[in-house]
Amino acid sequence: MRARVLVAGIGNDLLGDDGFGIVALRRLAQRGVPQGVELLESGIAGIALVQELVAGYDAVIVLDAAETGAAPGTLQLLTVEVPDPAGLDPEERRALMSDMHRAVPSLALILARALDALPPRVFILGCQPGSTDLGLALSPPVAAAAEAAVEQVLHLIDALQEPGLHAPLLAGTVA
Repeated sequence: MRARVLVAGIGNDLLGDDGFGIVALRRLAQRGVPQGVELLESGIAGIALVQELVAGYDAVIVLDAAETGAAPGTLQLLTVEVPDPAGLDPEERRALMSDMHRAVPSLALILARALDALPPRVFILGCQPGSTDLGLALSPPVAAAAEAAVEQVLHLIDALQEPGLHAPLLAGTVA
C-alpha cells in the first residue's frame, strides 16, 4: 500500500524569497506527483495546513523559506519532532495559539498534534532566503533552489513509498 503524503507550500509569494515554498510547490505540481500524494498551497494561513492534515496522512513535507544564516538558496531537509502541547504551561499555549490565521509551520504542526492529526513522519525542506522585500520574483539562488527542492521532494516521496528504504535525513525540532 502506498503512503499518503501531503506536500505543503508555505510562504508569501508577494515578498520575494519568502515565496520559495509556494514556487517550489507549483513547480512540483507541473512535474506531477505519484498517486497518494496531495499538494497544498497554504500560503501564510497555517490553519489550512491543519485542516488538510485532519484528512489523515502518513507523512507531511513542508516547503518554506527558513532563516538559517546560510548562503541564500541553501536547502536543509529536517525530520521534525513536534512538541506535545500538553507539556506547555497555559501561558505558553495561549501565546502559541493566539493567531492561527498567520501561523508559521511550527505552530500549525503543534496544533495538528494537539488535534491528533499529525502524521508519524514530518519533514521541513527549508531554503535560506536572500531578499524578502516586496516583489513577485525569487532571487536567482533561491529560484535555483526551488528547482533542486522539486528533485529532493520527489526523491523523498519515493523513499516514503518504498518499505524499508529511508532517505538520508537530518534531525531537527520545531519549537
